[in-house]
Order: sequence, then C-alpha cells, then structure tokens
Amino acid sequence: MLSNSIRVEPVGSAVGATIEGIDLAAPLGPEAVGLIRETLFDRGVVFFHGQSLTPEQHIAFAEQFAPININRFFRAAEGYPAIAEVRKEPAQTKNIGGGWHTDHSYDQVPALGSVLLARELPPRGGDTLFASMYAAYDALSDGLKATLEGLRAVHSSRHVFGPKVQTEAHADGRYRNAEQAVQDAVHPVVIRHPGSNRRALYVNPGFTLRFEGWTEEESRGLLDVLYRHAQRPEFQCRFQWREGSIAFWDNRATWHYAANDYQGERRLMHRITLEGVPLA
Repeated sequence: MLSNSIRVEPVGSAVGATIEGIDLAAPLGPEAVGLIRETLFDRGVVFFHGQSLTPEQHIAFAEQFAPININRFFRAAEGYPAIAEVRKEPAQTKNIGGGWHTDHSYDQVPALGSVLLARELPPRGGDTLFASMYAAYDALSDGLKATLEGLRAVHSSRHVFGPKVQTEAHADGRYRNAEQAVQDAVHPVVIRHPGSNRRALYVNPGFTLRFEGWTEEESRGLLDVLYRHAQRPEFQCRFQWREGSIAFWDNRATWHYAANDYQGERRLMHRITLEGVPLA
C-alpha cells in the first residue's frame, strides 16, 4: 500500500508533475512503480528532489521500468556503461541538448524515456524546459490533424553525431562512435502513445529530416509550422535543478531543451535511457 506521505503535484498546466515522499534509492514496490509510470504517461515528465543515489541505485531504479538502452554516442560514466554523461566544462561554450528535441527518435524502436540525475550543477542557470506533444496535437486544427493522419517522417542521427559533423562536443570527446550514425528511422507523424493511448505529435527539430516520400525542401514549410506550434508557452514547463534532483521524461510524449545560460561553469548530469516499443 502506498504511503499517505506520497504526493503528486502538477507543475505546468499541460506537462510535468513533482512526486514527493518516495526514496528512489530503495527498491520500489509495485504500487509505487505503477504510480510513477501512470503519472509519467499522463504528464510526460516526473520530477523528484532530494534524492541521493549511487550509480548502482540509479541503474536499479531505471530497470524497474524497462531495460536500459546503452547510448552509443555519449561518453559513458567511468565504470558504468549504462549511464551516459551529459557534461559541460567551464571552458566549453556549447552544451548538449541546447535545442528542442526528443531523445532517440532516430532509432528504429525509439526510447521509452530518460532518467536524468543531477551530479554537479552551476550556481545558477542550466534549467531544462519540457513541452507536451499531447497538448501540441490536441491544439491543432481538425484540418491539419486530417492532413497529418497517415504521414510518416524520416528521423536521423547523421547530422548530429555523424563523422561529417565537426562540433565542440565531438572535439572534446563528449560524443563518440561517429561511424555508427548511419541509420535513418521512419515513424508516424502522429502516434498513439503505447502507455496512455493518447495521440501525440511525433516530429522534432533535433532529429526529424523530412516527411516520407517528400523532399527536405517540400517538408520544411509544414515542419516549421508544427515546430512553432509545439513550442507555444502554454504547452511547456521549466524545471529548475537542485542537488539530488531527478527528471524522468517520456520521449514519446514530450520535447525537451537544456538551457545554455551558465557560461564558465561546470554542469554534470548522469542519464539513463530506457528501451521502448515500436510506435504506431
């Protein structure tokens, strides 16, 4: 039975919820796992504060929801290949994730979600913004919904992680295995979320290239309309990290954006990505 001390508080009107009263360092019972999963699928991202997890406990928490997807492009935390480092050093000017995107949409089977744990934070800045793709879809006109029905889009990692991309993150070793950025993936533009059964918009500025059967030039206008629409403030929430904070987001239902407003400071996060299921 769940403790009466557990509280779920919505953050934004469309996305995000904070869960209090659960110690994620300890094994969770089926009711607690069910509550977190249900809230995640409904709100798109769940936040926890005041958590103190070892890498082993971070992994154990994540594995209660799905098998871990080993990220092939990010540098792994030393001794823990299941944990990817999301790191920015004081001398670096660009961060990882500094634009709206959805993790792993370039995979044939996109990731369920990501569990990001704050390890080292700047004294200020470094927030993460989230946007609901449920809300973005729901707010589309009936005509545009009809236009998107049946469309599929091509996603790729080549232009971000591939060998032809020369970026600060590649140069300093934060990215690796550029030769593995060779596949494209095709997914529905509008998906039926496998956990909530709700419709969600599934394109993103980070990894979507074009609509299947369309050229990139032909696709650009409609994609730009969708991207501007999905970034509307009423679909968003902003998460301010603290020591011991965790954000667990659903990649099928949200976009996210890591603010790069802490130049000259170090920020180190540990991310675990969870395996998903084919989208339809």
